[in-house]
Amino acid sequence: MNSHPIVFYDGICGLCDKSVQFLIKHDKQKNIRYATLQSDIAKSILGNQITFDSFIYYNQSKVYHRSSGALMAAKQLGGWWKLTGIFWMVPRFIRDGFYDWIARNRYQWFGKFDSCKVPTPEQKALFLDV
Repeated sequence: MNSHPIVFYDGICGLCDKSVQFLIKHDKQKNIRYATLQSDIAKSILGNQITFDSFIYYNQSKVYHRSSGALMAAKQLGGWWKLTGIFWMVPRFIRDGFYDWIARNRYQWFGKFDSCKVPTPEQKALFLDV
């Protein structure tokens, strides 16, 4: 299986797309791979753990949902982004409460695509479901 960490995201969510574009831009080592939650690879790896209102970070058979997934992805970026680790001190119920509030409103605030976006030719190698 893939030795790279994988970010699973809602492929029709504008905020999720912006988050993935941010990660691609700042992942200088290009270690992270991406797949939509709507993909077959998400179904095969995550099975019943798929929730479309969650950002999921998967690495070495470990699954991190919601705010924990976002923090793990930021940690993967290295450099100054490791400083986001300070948010691990915030209790998960608080982090996830804030995360859930954004998730409930993400389509309204950031828009929704009719279908999953296709990565650019330069990004294609980073996506597992194209």
